[in-house]
Amino acid sequence: MSTQFGPSVATVDLPALFGRALDEFERRVTTVSAEQWSAPTPCTDWDVRTLVGHVVAEQLWAPSMLAGETMEEVGDRFDGDVLGDDAAAAWRSAAARARSAAGAPDALEVTVHASYGAVPAGRYLTEMTLDVAVHTWDLARGIGADERLDPDLVDFALAVVEPNLAMLSASGLFAPPLPVAEGASAQERLLALLGRQA
Repeated sequence: MSTQFGPSVATVDLPALFGRALDEFERRVTTVSAEQWSAPTPCTDWDVRTLVGHVVAEQLWAPSMLAGETMEEVGDRFDGDVLGDDAAAAWRSAAARARSAAGAPDALEVTVHASYGAVPAGRYLTEMTLDVAVHTWDLARGIGADERLDPDLVDFALAVVEPNLAMLSASGLFAPPLPVAEGASAQERLLALLGRQA
């Protein structure tokens, strides 16, 4: 599998884009009401709490991964319920640590030991940025919040998804692509390519 995935790290400020993705998710997750945690989301097997738990767990892994630890070294450290009694607080703590790790000097020089092999940190952070951005929309749809994503994040995500669509579709991480309507916006196109109906 190619280690190049999305725009070159020389042409984008990945830590800054990742931070913007975290900010977008933060705007939604801090508004989830008590009765919305069990609401369905576009990720058909996940309710709101499960979706948020997934995104929080991903951020908990980030400092270890960006420090070059292997999955075996991390072990079961982040298994189970990562949200506890205060999901918003769990999010803020995990996101702060992930943001700090991504912005550390030479963070992008590390080799990350992902589940599918060793890859440059830039690829890992690209995947993390895409994951948070798309799940921000999923969360917004699930709780009836503002679904508009940061246009720069949308453009970045499209630059990742369009040339890698076959690989992403085969991965099973996303639903099959939907037809893209003529005149669709960049966000609508991105969502359709990832199997989401805007």
